[in-house]
Amino acid sequence: MRLTINGTAHDVDAAPDMPLLWVLRDLLGMTGTKYGCGMALCGACTVHIDGEAKRSCTTKASSAEGKQITTIEGLSDDGSHPVQQAWAELDVVQCGYCQSGQIMAAAALVASDPTPDDAAIDQAMNGLICRCGTYERIRAAVKRAAELGGR
Repeated sequence: MRLTINGTAHDVDAAPDMPLLWVLRDLLGMTGTKYGCGMALCGACTVHIDGEAKRSCTTKASSAEGKQITTIEGLSDDGSHPVQQAWAELDVVQCGYCQSGQIMAAAALVASDPTPDDAAIDQAMNGLICRCGTYERIRAAVKRAAELGGR
């Protein structure tokens, strides 16, 4: 199958039902997208598919053919995306394991809603688990990213 990831087309030899997560990590070496639970419950594996935040652990790779896939590696080359800037500015990260998924979900939110309120943030970030409990910093960083221009 042919997948377009971070703007680059990749020919991938994988079973059609292989989870996109394993294509990204195991076949293409893009390890920024994390494995958390394998059941779409934690959000560590969140990527964008055609601009929407999706859990890659339960997304069949074949369902992403012909679509634009963006991983944390493709959000920006240098950490300049407003969400990444806000995360650094507000020191959101504690252990960091869940953060690529959190950032990808936040980036999809601010791209679709340039001024999200608490309810919109809660809805978009619902189900993304941070074992370190940085939820208040995450919410503040989403608001800051929106102020910085979202994208």
